[in-house]
Amino acid sequence: MEKVTIKVDGMSCEHCVKAVTKAAEELPGVGDVKVSLEAGTAEVGYDPAKVTLDAIKAAIEDQGYDVA
Repeated sequence: MEKVTIKVDGMSCEHCVKAVTKAAEELPGVGDVKVSLEAGTAEVGYDPAKVTLDAIKAAIEDQGYDVA
């Protein structure tokens, strides 16, 4: 399991946190997801054999947020 911190721009409330968390958690191979509204980040634990970092970023972008 690898961990990555993704910068997420555009979050402004708890609904945003839940949307980003759900988007990442629904992907196969994603484990622990911790989203920080204050820091504007998502810390994601994932299995690179099952899901790519690009797929995680795309899932978050599909919710309407910008990732760096």
